[in-house]
Amino acid sequence: MNKQSLIATGLNGLVGSKFASDFAESYSFDRMDISDKNHPVDITNLEQVREVFKNSSAKFVLHLAAFTNVTAAWEQSGDYDGIAYQVNVEGTKNIIKACQEFDKHLIHISTAYVFDGENDEMYKEEDELCPIEWYGQTKADAEQEVRKSDIDWTILRIDQPFRSDIFPKVDVVHRIIEGIKNNNLYPQFTDHYFGPTFIDDFAKVIDWVIRTKASGLYNATSGEMWSDFDFATMINQTLDLGGEVKEGKLEDYLKTISRPYQRNTALDSSKLISQLDFKLKTIQEAISTLK
Repeated sequence: MNKQSLIATGLNGLVGSKFASDFAESYSFDRMDISDKNHPVDITNLEQVREVFKNSSAKFVLHLAAFTNVTAAWEQSGDYDGIAYQVNVEGTKNIIKACQEFDKHLIHISTAYVFDGENDEMYKEEDELCPIEWYGQTKADAEQEVRKSDIDWTILRIDQPFRSDIFPKVDVVHRIIEGIKNNNLYPQFTDHYFGPTFIDDFAKVIDWVIRTKASGLYNATSGEMWSDFDFATMINQTLDLGGEVKEGKLEDYLKTISRPYQRNTALDSSKLISQLDFKLKTIQEAISTLK
């Protein structure tokens, strides 16, 4: 079977490594990774990016790499020379330039943090971008750079990703599981909402984009809306952990921190779901598959 070439950033991360392993038989990867011991590529360096593109037959570029530590990004607020802005915005601009020069389709991974979290309902693709902290601002700026470009592009927004297996960077679900097992899970907010993304399914969404050449902007989570408390309670019950989940309040937590915190990051993914040629697992189905 001939593998399709794919240029990719972030394949060592929580999301990217799952896609790379699940689709190792379908794709060969031209990696752009600053931590690669043999061929490190810094996406903030345009010439290093161009060199990869020039030597690749790939038609698609999967851009997963990002500075995602929200608190650390908040500490860099307004710093255009800081690593959060440089990686998330300048790195993306370099990739866009290379896509223009070498005629490649960009699949850009974005986040629900481009919104302010004040919606009572799930956010739709056409809702206005309104970030309230620096991480969200850098990702919104990156989205705008992609959307105003003249390249072929697809943007996939995700929120709180988790996977079926254990990864060194502990995801939201495995953190809750460990907290319940060790009886030290902090109180879970009843007044904060999000839309979890099952990475095993999201990997299939990326493959779908490549197979069908789907373009445009898609919210790409489960399309479900959960409070932290209901989510942790469901995990506790579904996996029969037998622990205790205590209630907490976001409004109380906000009094203890200086950075803003979105009240709701759930995304309406009905546009994507209506076009997919496979069925996403419900979040409860996804939790039941955990190893």
